[in-house]
Amino acid sequence: MTITPEELQRRKQQRTEIGKLCREVFERIRPELIDNHYNWFIAVDADTGNYLLDSQLQGLLEQLRKNYTDLNAKVTIFRLNENGACGKI
Repeated sequence: MTITPEELQRRKQQRTEIGKLCREVFERIRPELIDNHYNWFIAVDADTGNYLLDSQLQGLLEQLRKNYTDLNAKVTIFRLNENGACGKI
């Protein structure tokens, strides 16, 4: 199945919008979590603002699989540090 350039652009824009929503939640909750969970992984749900935490990426991915059976879930993963990232995620 070939995806049209228009569909690719629509998907890219959707990912950008989801990322912005999740970043807003991340920036709001980061100060209260960073001291006790520094460098932990956090997955933020764009629709609800809910989040999941784990010290390991694999653990967080397992939590996501258990909690989100919908393949269209709008979730972004960050790292709880000063900039929200650690290497390439």
